[in-house]
Amino acid sequence: MRWEPTEEQQLVQRTARELAVREIEPVARELDRTGRWPAEIVRRLGELGLMGIAVPTEWGGAGADHVAYVLAMEEISRACASVGVILSVNNSLVCAPLLEHGSELLKRRYLEPLASGRMLGCFALTEPASGSDAAHMQTVAERDGEGWILNGSKNWITNGPHADVCIVFAATDRAAGARGVTAFVVERGTPGYAPQKPDEKLGIHAAHSCTVFFENCRVPDAQRLGEVGQGFKIAMKTLDGGRIGIAAQAIGIARAAFEKALAYSRERRAFGTPLADKQAIQFKLADMATEIDAAHLLALRAAWMKDRGVRHTAESSIAKLFASEMATRVTHQAMQIFGGYGYSREYDLERHYRDARITEIYEGTSEIQRIVIAAQVLRD
Repeated sequence: MRWEPTEEQQLVQRTARELAVREIEPVARELDRTGRWPAEIVRRLGELGLMGIAVPTEWGGAGADHVAYVLAMEEISRACASVGVILSVNNSLVCAPLLEHGSELLKRRYLEPLASGRMLGCFALTEPASGSDAAHMQTVAERDGEGWILNGSKNWITNGPHADVCIVFAATDRAAGARGVTAFVVERGTPGYAPQKPDEKLGIHAAHSCTVFFENCRVPDAQRLGEVGQGFKIAMKTLDGGRIGIAAQAIGIARAAFEKALAYSRERRAFGTPLADKQAIQFKLADMATEIDAAHLLALRAAWMKDRGVRHTAESSIAKLFASEMATRVTHQAMQIFGGYGYSREYDLERHYRDARITEIYEGTSEIQRIVIAAQVLRD
């Protein structure tokens, strides 16, 4: 494994960093407070090739790799976690399964515009009654001539209110459980496909999610993603990659909190000296720096394995578990360093504190990650 990024990876990282510093960070607080969808930033992400980082250039992507994706995700999420997850969903949960499992027709119709930023995608797996228990979903797809009729609902669908394309998973054989799930690509405007208003959440306010209803939604068989009954496998494999993106998002959030706490500790004086001179504060900073570095390396390892086609289920879960819980710890300690000012909306730290919390929940809770890791450990 390379410990230093290649020139190509550095270019992607630099592109993301410059966009983050110049155009995202200055408006991040406003996006959080107003909950405004960052349409102009999403457009810029597409123009710079960041909406399909690991997609080959012939399909509209940047033609880079997943290590570059991790580096870019960290930079964008450091500036604004909302923009980070918008980027993550389109890259990991939409472009990736289309690239790997999509027919030539689906790739031509959707992958190229998604990877180049002309379209936006979402991933509809979670339901009101089945989040982590995705094998027992209630949304169904029934054969009807040359197509399928979808009925049911999905919730917490990031990008849902704005997505042009939705990858949706439905039971095509309820009796078969996980082996009876099939994936479909549903285009916005299809009759019976109804995204609802954005959810109200604790954090990532500008990354809109919503419930999506399917009511007698007719989908041609050509819009099927992969084989009938292979949907659950596609979903789980997709989430292996998605968890790398969420790990990177968590690292970016933690970096932002740490950098602000470090600067504040040098500026703020207590009992005659800067906070940074106090051993109690130094130990906090040392622990924070160590955990951020460890999480970064875990995410890079998972991305490196994915780039080489090596099974990385456990490694992705390890990266996501550690990075997300690390982000919660780091933002907590950063707030302790800030004291009352950290609790104030005058500073960005409270935003990072709120944004960090979701990384332990979506794309598999910490509890689910431990189940995945334990299963791999016990199998070995």
